[in-house]
Amino acid sequence: QPFQLADYKGKTVVLMFFPLAFSGVCTKEMCAIADDFGAWDTLGAEVLGISVDSPYVNQKFAESVNAKFPIVSDFNKEATVKFGVYREDLGGLRGVSERAAFVINAKGIVTYAWVGEHPGVFPPLDDIKDAVAAAG
Repeated sequence: QPFQLADYKGKTVVLMFFPLAFSGVCTKEMCAIADDFGAWDTLGAEVLGISVDSPYVNQKFAESVNAKFPIVSDFNKEATVKFGVYREDLGGLRGVSERAAFVINAKGIVTYAWVGEHPGVFPPLDDIKDAVAAAG
């Protein structure tokens, strides 16, 4: 089913863009969020993983990392482009998203943005949690 950010209006949303499912850092990142999901849930965060992989790949990836949050497909790269994290060439990978995180408050305003300098950089999860708490 199509994902619509508008469906989350009135909630604090965390968008976690990552280049490719099943790659080393991406797996570590999604596992870290899944393993600590109680903390995100306590903060009231609606966490969404997003990659340009197909919906079928992302479904298997979500199962493999035991994600208690959706990992959605941006196969057509619409959100990746709109959030400014589309990369024509990222370390030899063509047409993927940069590793990035956005916190969107209940009013739909982006209150925090982080974009990795390169695909191997791990996101600052504690800073993102602090941004969620601040977003209210």
